[in-house]
Amino acid sequence: MRDIYKPFVATDDPDRDIRCQDALQFAFRDLVAASVDAGWNEYEALEAIATLADDGLRRIGANDDAQTLLDVLRRMA
Repeated sequence: MRDIYKPFVATDDPDRDIRCQDALQFAFRDLVAASVDAGWNEYEALEAIATLADDGLRRIGANDDAQTLLDVLRRMA
């Protein structure tokens, strides 16, 4: 798999998400190609990657929600 280059823009840069997509695109293509080489079809690979990405986003959101709740509970104590 190809290397993913480091961010070269500030975290508040409005195009940071696009720069991240640029950094990931070749590694992403390599991942899909490796999945197809292993016997999965491209649709299956892309669907699995999308599901894993969605699960990751939900986990981050759940952690953020839990942290907010913990902060509220600490203030109440």
